[in-house]
Amino acid sequence: MQFIQLLQENTTVALVVFALLGLCVGSFLNVVIHRMPLMMILSWRQECSQFMAEQADMPREHTQPLFNTVATDTPITLSRPASCCPHCAHKIKWYENIPVISWLVLRGRCSDCKATISIRYPLIELVTALLSALIIHQFGVSATGLSALVLVWTLIALTGIDFDTQLLPDRLTFPLAGLGLAVNSQGWFVSPTQSIWGLLLGFLALWVVVKVFYLITKKHGMGQGDFKLLAVLGAWLGPMMLPLIILLSSLLGSIVGLILMKQHGESRPFAFGPYIAIAGVVALLYGADIISWYLGMYTY
Repeated sequence: MQFIQLLQENTTVALVVFALLGLCVGSFLNVVIHRMPLMMILSWRQECSQFMAEQADMPREHTQPLFNTVATDTPITLSRPASCCPHCAHKIKWYENIPVISWLVLRGRCSDCKATISIRYPLIELVTALLSALIIHQFGVSATGLSALVLVWTLIALTGIDFDTQLLPDRLTFPLAGLGLAVNSQGWFVSPTQSIWGLLLGFLALWVVVKVFYLITKKHGMGQGDFKLLAVLGAWLGPMMLPLIILLSSLLGSIVGLILMKQHGESRPFAFGPYIAIAGVVALLYGADIISWYLGMYTY
């Protein structure tokens, strides 16, 4: 309790402590970003093989080899197997896994085979540390601040996963939506009523747009994970923040889309979830100030 009181009374100490915590959490988020899609794929393989094996019209000589193959898959969790180099299978020692420092000491290369280690790993750690400090600076060491940390950390994981796979896992978005409703049952960010309407309108806002787009073009312009992510942010921040989030994410997504089109010479599918997440973080930290500034422009 004394330590918590110290953090609440001394802003500098709190920022340093939570920045260091953010570095450690960022290291864990790198694991989540890499392994959760693999865990999902293994789960889908098992479910598909079991489904096929249960179909009466599928010959057993066709389904049994599939079932046997899937049964040999190596289980993957967030903790097992131990982290290793994807190139040489060198098991990463604890001192090679210190956030940012180990990457710098190793000069971004495996200590065994010297294969390049992506700069994304220390960048995620640094971004998580920076955003953790910003959250504590904005909300303080409080229930609101700690819950906001959980939101931002999960958004970072979702951003990384979506960039890699164009997937936004339900196993992250659903609990995060439920947590948003739970924290706002106490009115920490918005009222319970606003939280509920934020969730509903957040989902419907993109769902309606995509359905209209499909009726006109017969093409799917956006994945359902994006609907769920906007619903998550609506549950946390309420319906009043949704226009700002949609505007910012659309602006960021359009800029990146134009850059990619110029580089590749054609329009290609790309992950939109990261821009929703970035806009959500901006709205969480500065949304009220941005809206007040905007409305103030029309106040005479």
